[in-house]
Amino acid sequence: MGKSGPKGRIMLIGQYDGKIGTKGRVAFPKRFREILGDKLIVTLGYENSLVVVSEENWKALLEGTEGKPFIQSEARETQRFLLGGATNIELDSKGRFIIPFYLRSFAKIKDEVIFLGLSRYVEIWDKEVWESYRQNLEKNIDSISQRLIKNEEKK
Repeated sequence: MGKSGPKGRIMLIGQYDGKIGTKGRVAFPKRFREILGDKLIVTLGYENSLVVVSEENWKALLEGTEGKPFIQSEARETQRFLLGGATNIELDSKGRFIIPFYLRSFAKIKDEVIFLGLSRYVEIWDKEVWESYRQNLEKNIDSISQRLIKNEEKK
């Protein structure tokens, strides 16, 4: 099915192309459907992407905010962003779903999208936005990796 991740769970990996049809309908990649199922949650993501998780795994969206006091504004704001922008979707028999207009608008989605498997969730990007972001990422990955190592050393 896929590669095993932590605790033997199946990991979402890879990149797939998709085309936006009428009314914002798109087919979710079969490989990701096999892992996540047909009942999903899609919400706002970072860097103008969208995030897709299974209904059972929606708590993954709250990672880093759970257990934080309600009075902590960063936790509230992150939950507001992720959960306030979320919507439940159910895939049809062909694995298709409609990306709501407000989510397409947020992610600047036009005609083509890229689906990225990122371990426990899937990101959806407008193809042009992704290409631009990926080129920048490729140029800067060494310095990004070094910052990550330094942040880990500080802990």
